[in-house]
Amino acid sequence: MAKPGQDRTRKKGRIDPLTTAAVIFFLIAVVFAGAPMLNAGPATLAGLLLLIGLAGVAFLGLFVLRAGVDPQAESEPGAERFISALSEPAVVAAPDGRIVAANSAWREAVGASPRLPKGGASAASLFAALGAARRGEVARAAIKANGAEHQALVSPLAPRRFLVRLTGQGLSTLALPAAALEVIQAVATAGRPPPQVLDAFAAASPFGAALLEGEDPFAARIVEANPALKAVAGGGEAGQVFGELIEPASRADAAERLAAGTGSGAPLEVRLAHDAARIAHLYLTKTDGRWVAYLVDVSEQKQIELQLSQSQKMQAIGQLAGGVAHDFNNLLTAVFMQLDVLAARHPVGDPSFEGLNEIRQISTRAADLVRKLLAFSRKQTVQREILDLGELISEFEVLLRRVLYEDVKLATEYGRNLPLVRVDRGQLETAVMNLAVNARDAVRAHGGGSVKIRTARVTQEQAAALGYAVAQGDQALIEVSDDGGGIPPEVMDKIFDPFFTTKPVGEGTGLGLATVYGIVKQSDGWIAVDSKPGEGAAFRIFLPVHHAAAVIAPAPAPIQTKRPAARDLSGAGRILFVEDEDAVRGVAAKLLRLRGYEVIEAASGEEALALAETHAGQIDLMISDVVMPGMQGPDLLKQARQYLGAAPVMFISGYAESEFSDLLEGESNVSFLPKPIDIKTLAERVKLELQRAA
Repeated sequence: MAKPGQDRTRKKGRIDPLTTAAVIFFLIAVVFAGAPMLNAGPATLAGLLLLIGLAGVAFLGLFVLRAGVDPQAESEPGAERFISALSEPAVVAAPDGRIVAANSAWREAVGASPRLPKGGASAASLFAALGAARRGEVARAAIKANGAEHQALVSPLAPRRFLVRLTGQGLSTLALPAAALEVIQAVATAGRPPPQVLDAFAAASPFGAALLEGEDPFAARIVEANPALKAVAGGGEAGQVFGELIEPASRADAAERLAAGTGSGAPLEVRLAHDAARIAHLYLTKTDGRWVAYLVDVSEQKQIELQLSQSQKMQAIGQLAGGVAHDFNNLLTAVFMQLDVLAARHPVGDPSFEGLNEIRQISTRAADLVRKLLAFSRKQTVQREILDLGELISEFEVLLRRVLYEDVKLATEYGRNLPLVRVDRGQLETAVMNLAVNARDAVRAHGGGSVKIRTARVTQEQAAALGYAVAQGDQALIEVSDDGGGIPPEVMDKIFDPFFTTKPVGEGTGLGLATVYGIVKQSDGWIAVDSKPGEGAAFRIFLPVHHAAAVIAPAPAPIQTKRPAARDLSGAGRILFVEDEDAVRGVAAKLLRLRGYEVIEAASGEEALALAETHAGQIDLMISDVVMPGMQGPDLLKQARQYLGAAPVMFISGYAESEFSDLLEGESNVSFLPKPIDIKTLAERVKLELQRAA
């Protein structure tokens, strides 16, 4: 038996016959290619270049053939010793499939071939596994040799060396100790260690983020926090208790919700300790034994939500108030007209005259309440005019000083460059009066003080800082402030609600601020409130600045003397009176007949249309309510105009003219009279309209 050293010597001196044959045939090919040139001699330049080229090809070919031989494939004693130590069939192979070393179990199972088995699908599978092993992976392959199929496991062993082992079919495999299996299983089932730092996303996020250590997130200490947490919560140093960043009452509520699992996955709404007015959404996630907290400041979002909610609530209340006011105006109109009838029967000196006069005063107060409701619901008839803000408040200041008591001081401050505004003078004076009276009552409740009225022209940025966040362009400002007790925070969102008041019973209707709100909104303005308990309150009215268009003044017209309007309320003409309220229609028609008019009554739009057709061309004036069951007043006019011709039409309604004016586009000779009305006002307007049409 040959010794191992002798066997290695024989392997080292062995020459591969295939490589030797390839070299011999390559040299013969080079000689035959250069033979013609050798016979001719290198006398010419072309012959010399050809010889140089053939020499280069020969040198390159020998270099490639020599490089194809793996010098390590000849003999690797270490590989042989390694393979011999394995009990299962195994070989060490080169990337091209040559066997570097094989143990006796391999030769018995596969054979003594110097290469891995070739041919068929098994070969393709084997060399695919070698390619995977070249990438550092462990792959399986099927080997077919000696008429049997074997399963092989191919794994990387060293650079350009791979270990191929046969498994299955009763062959033994490498077994791992039980302790090693336990270690592998423990590693596979173990969770990740707790995070030590915030991830890159949380650290660079624009909202607050913190890593907390502890079971209770509100009692846990901050391990790490991003820079944004200090900007949001005013803190976040390492070691600080996270709950200290949250206002105590809000923290207790959030802890209760978290313990109850309410709104799992949803944010906890909290107030921040450094500023209780600021609101944040807190997101808590427990990750590998630690808490990750995200704090997002939503103060501006909540403010917008509150404003939207307040606006929607006020709109709903306004619609209700407008509907109530409309129906109440019909009743008041009937009351006033019945009082006119009774006043004619019981003149001055009659025992009943004083009682009737008291009823009229009470009805007038009721009509004033209705006007306030209409102002709040923004359905009051307005007559806008261009006014100088400074002059308006200056003229009104005289009346305000009479309203305020002697123990209340009134101070006024007029800014420079005060703008023009386009508003209803009476409405704006009512708004300022209500604010001044409220301020007077607030300071007198605390033993006296002062009320200040300030006017100014403010820029868009200044308006935003004063409470008008969505201001567009310059604004006219009217501020009414006092040094009273201020408005409690719990009632701040109710102060503009109709009939809400903090005054004792009998001292307030609760419509003052509601009226102001409606007037400002109807004037395309904004009202903001700034108040802190014990420091007084400031109500700020913002109105859009009116920019007057440049016009060329017309030539002055000749002065004509105008005769004063006659006070005679009698007249002649045929009137079509359309009103669904029987009490109003009946009394009004009766009183107009007493003044010489012929009145045709209609209780609905459909009935009025039929009467207009019957009396086509014979009606001098149509008086109609706007809102009626079935056909509305504007629809009636459009269909009845063909029968009325050029006759004037007068609408009477408890709603504002602006509510339906867009429905009258293209119509002419149309006027409007708001309810409640008395017979004197109605008779004057009827005579005026008939005189215009004459």
